[in-house]
Amino acid sequence: MKTRRARVARATQETRIQVDLRIDGGGRAAVQTGIPFFDHMLTLLARHALLDLVLRCQGDLEVDAHHTVEDCGIALGEAFNRALGEKRGLRR
Repeated sequence: MKTRRARVARATQETRIQVDLRIDGGGRAAVQTGIPFFDHMLTLLARHALLDLVLRCQGDLEVDAHHTVEDCGIALGEAFNRALGEKRGLRR
Protein backbone atom coordinates (compact mmCIF):
# COMPACT_ATOMS: atom_id res chain seq x y z
CA MET A 1 0.00 0.00 0.00
CA LYS A 2 1.27 3.44 -0.92
CA THR A 3 2.20 5.69 1.99
CA ARG A 4 -0.50 8.31 2.43
CA ARG A 5 1.65 11.29 3.25
CA ALA A 6 1.98 14.90 2.15
CA ARG A 7 4.01 18.01 2.81
CA VAL A 8 2.55 21.43 2.19
CA ALA A 9 4.05 24.88 2.52
CA ARG A 10 1.84 27.95 2.40
CA ALA A 11 2.99 31.56 2.53
CA THR A 12 0.75 34.62 2.45
CA GLN A 13 1.23 38.22 3.49
CA GLU A 14 -0.04 37.25 6.95
CA THR A 15 1.29 33.71 7.57
CA ARG A 16 4.01 31.17 6.82
CA ILE A 17 2.94 27.55 7.32
CA GLN A 18 4.53 24.12 6.92
CA VAL A 19 2.49 20.93 7.28
CA ASP A 20 3.76 17.36 7.26
CA LEU A 21 0.87 14.87 7.40
CA ARG A 22 0.95 11.08 7.50
CA ILE A 23 -2.55 9.64 7.47
CA ASP A 24 -1.57 6.12 8.53
CA GLY A 25 0.41 7.26 11.55
CA GLY A 26 0.45 6.59 15.24
CA GLY A 27 -1.20 9.69 16.63
CA ARG A 28 1.95 11.77 17.06
CA ALA A 29 1.76 15.54 16.74
CA ALA A 30 4.05 18.55 16.95
CA VAL A 31 1.92 21.64 16.46
CA GLN A 32 3.05 25.24 16.92
CA THR A 33 0.70 27.98 15.79
CA GLY A 34 1.10 30.48 18.60
CA ILE A 35 -2.52 29.85 19.67
CA PRO A 36 -2.45 27.38 22.59
CA PHE A 37 -6.04 26.14 22.34
CA PHE A 38 -5.77 25.67 18.56
CA ASP A 39 -2.53 23.72 19.08
CA HIS A 40 -4.34 21.57 21.65
CA MET A 41 -7.26 20.83 19.31
CA LEU A 42 -5.00 19.90 16.37
CA THR A 43 -2.92 17.68 18.65
CA LEU A 44 -6.07 15.88 19.80
CA LEU A 45 -7.22 15.48 16.19
CA ALA A 46 -3.94 13.74 15.37
CA ARG A 47 -4.03 11.57 18.49
CA HIS A 48 -7.59 10.33 18.11
CA ALA A 49 -7.46 9.93 14.31
CA LEU A 50 -4.07 8.17 14.56
CA LEU A 51 -2.48 10.69 12.21
CA ASP A 52 1.07 11.94 12.42
CA LEU A 53 1.00 15.71 12.11
CA VAL A 54 3.72 18.33 12.17
CA LEU A 55 2.35 21.83 11.69
CA ARG A 56 4.33 25.03 12.15
CA CYS A 57 2.83 28.46 11.62
CA GLN A 58 4.10 31.99 12.03
CA GLY A 59 1.24 34.44 11.73
CA ASP A 60 0.26 38.02 12.45
CA LEU A 61 -1.16 37.25 15.88
CA GLU A 62 -0.67 40.87 16.93
CA VAL A 63 -3.60 41.66 14.59
CA ASP A 64 -5.75 38.66 15.58
CA ALA A 65 -5.89 34.87 15.25
CA HIS A 66 -8.17 34.82 12.20
CA HIS A 67 -5.47 34.61 9.51
CA THR A 68 -3.53 31.94 11.38
CA VAL A 69 -6.54 29.67 11.91
CA GLU A 70 -7.87 30.17 8.38
CA ASP A 71 -4.55 29.59 6.63
CA CYS A 72 -3.70 26.56 8.80
CA GLY A 73 -7.07 25.08 7.82
CA ILE A 74 -6.38 25.68 4.14
CA ALA A 75 -2.89 24.15 4.38
CA LEU A 76 -4.12 21.14 6.38
CA GLY A 77 -6.96 20.57 3.92
CA GLU A 78 -4.50 20.67 1.02
CA ALA A 79 -2.27 18.16 2.85
CA PHE A 80 -5.22 15.77 3.26
CA ASN A 81 -6.15 16.20 -0.39
CA ARG A 82 -2.61 15.41 -1.57
CA ALA A 83 -2.11 12.52 0.89
CA LEU A 84 -5.34 10.82 -0.15
CA GLY A 85 -4.45 11.00 -3.85
CA GLU A 86 -7.16 9.43 -6.01
CA LYS A 87 -9.23 8.59 -2.91
CA ARG A 88 -9.94 5.05 -4.08
CA GLY A 89 -11.67 2.93 -1.48
CA LEU A 90 -12.98 5.88 0.51
CA ARG A 91 -16.68 6.02 1.21
CA ARG A 92 -18.75 8.76 2.79
